[in-house]
Amino acid sequence: MAAVSLRLGDLVWGKLGRYPPWPGKIVNPPKDLKKPRGKKCFFVKFFGTEDHAWIKVEQLKPYHAHKEEMIKINKGKRFQQAVDAVEEFLRRAKGKDQDLSIPESSTVKGMMAGPTATFKWQPNVSEPVKDADPHFHHFLLSQTEKPAVCYQAITKKLKICEEETGSTSIQAADSTAVNGSVTPTDKKIGFLGLGLMGSGIVSNLLKMGHTVTVWNRTAEKCDLFIQEGARLGRTPAEVVSTCDITFACVSDPKAAKDLVLGPSGVLQGIRPGKCYVDMSTVDADTVTELAQVIVSRGGRFLEAPVSGNQQLSNDGMLVILAAGDRGLYEDCSSCFQAMGKTSFFLGEVGNAAKMMLIVNMVQGSFMATIAEGLTLAQVTGQSQQTLLDILNQGQLASIFLDQKCQNILQGNFKPDFYLKYIQKDLRLAIALGDAVNHPTPMAAAANEVYKRAKALDQSDNDMSAVYRAYIH
Repeated sequence: MAAVSLRLGDLVWGKLGRYPPWPGKIVNPPKDLKKPRGKKCFFVKFFGTEDHAWIKVEQLKPYHAHKEEMIKINKGKRFQQAVDAVEEFLRRAKGKDQDLSIPESSTVKGMMAGPTATFKWQPNVSEPVKDADPHFHHFLLSQTEKPAVCYQAITKKLKICEEETGSTSIQAADSTAVNGSVTPTDKKIGFLGLGLMGSGIVSNLLKMGHTVTVWNRTAEKCDLFIQEGARLGRTPAEVVSTCDITFACVSDPKAAKDLVLGPSGVLQGIRPGKCYVDMSTVDADTVTELAQVIVSRGGRFLEAPVSGNQQLSNDGMLVILAAGDRGLYEDCSSCFQAMGKTSFFLGEVGNAAKMMLIVNMVQGSFMATIAEGLTLAQVTGQSQQTLLDILNQGQLASIFLDQKCQNILQGNFKPDFYLKYIQKDLRLAIALGDAVNHPTPMAAAANEVYKRAKALDQSDNDMSAVYRAYIH
C-alpha cells in the first residue's frame, strides 16, 4: 500500500502479512506503550474484533477512498461483520463525537491490576465484537514490535493447571494477547533445524525480541533469519557452547541422534548448566537416550515436541508437549509463549514423545479416513464438495477437515505437514502399541495407505496427498 497523509482519528484499511486489508481507526495507544523504532507507524484499533497493532504507514489506506475497492476484493463473513461495524460506528458518530482511545482510568489501570486483567481493548457499545478469527487475532498482535514496557498482567494471565494425570499446563487465558506482548528471556537462545516447523518457530522467537543463534544442515536456509537479526552458528557444538538454551527440531530419530552424537554435534558443546530442548517428534527410547548423554555431561534436558503444522508454526499457535527438567521448562516460558498458544508439562522424559505419537496417530488416521470418504463419494457419483459442506455443518467440522478437503478438491498438495513424516509417526505409534501389547488396527490400516502413497512419490507432498493412494 502506498504511503498516505494520516492523522489521529482517521478510519483506515490496515494490511498485515497474508491477511486482507482490514478496517480500523487510528487511535491513541495506551499511555505507557511506546511507538516502535524505525519506520513511521500508527496505532490502529480494528473493527469487528478486539485487536489492535502498530501498523507502518505504507500499509495503511484511507477508509472512504478505498472502501469499494476493498469490498470487491475481500469476501467472508468476518470481513463483512467488520465493515458493518464501521458503518454502525459512522451512523452513531453523526449524532455525537466518538473517541476510541483508551481512557487511562479504565483500560490501562485495568491492565495493571487484577488476576485476569488482559492486554485488550474493552468493547465499545458502538462496535459490537464479532467472532474474530483466532489466527487473525493472534497474527495482528504477533506483528507488533516488542513494547518498551511489559505489563505485569501478561505474567498474571498464565495459569497453572494440575490435571488428574499429574500433568501440568502453562496455558494463556488469552494466548493471543500474551503472545503479542512476550517479555523475552535474557538468556541466549540457539536453534538447530530450519525446516517447515523450525522456520516458523525461529521467526516468532525473533519477532518477540529473543537473541537467537541458528544452524541448519543446509546453510542457505539461515540467510533469511540472519537478515532478521539472528546470529549464525557454524556447527551444532558451537551453537550449544555459545548459547544458554538450545532448541532442536529435526525430522526423525536418526536425525535427532546424529545431531547430538555426530561430528561437531550437540554433545561436544555441552558443559555443566548448558540446556538442550529437543522439539523433534521421535520415539521415547530415542529421547531417553539423548537425555541420558546430555545429563551425563552436566547438561539439562527437556523434550518438547510440537503439535501443529507449518501455518500454525508461522502464526505462533503451536501446542507444545514437554517433559523432563521442570526448571528448564519454566526457563523456556517466554520462548514457548512466542512459538505456541499452549504448553503442557507431562512429567518424566519419554512422556511427551509418547503423547505426541498418539496425537499424530489420531491425526494421520483421520486424514486417511477423510481421503477414503472423498474417493468413495466420487466413485458412487456423489459430489465431493457437497460431502465437505455436510461435514462442515456437523460435529466433525474443524479447520483441519476443511483445509485438507480443500487441498484434495483443488489438487493442491503443497506441504503443510509432510506425508513422509505423518507415516513415520504412525509407524512409531504402532511400535509404541506393540511394546505394551496394545492393538492399533486402525493406525496399522492407515499406515499401509500412507506407505502406498509414498510408493507413488507423494513423500514430499502434504499428508492430504494420501488421497492419491486411493485413486491410483
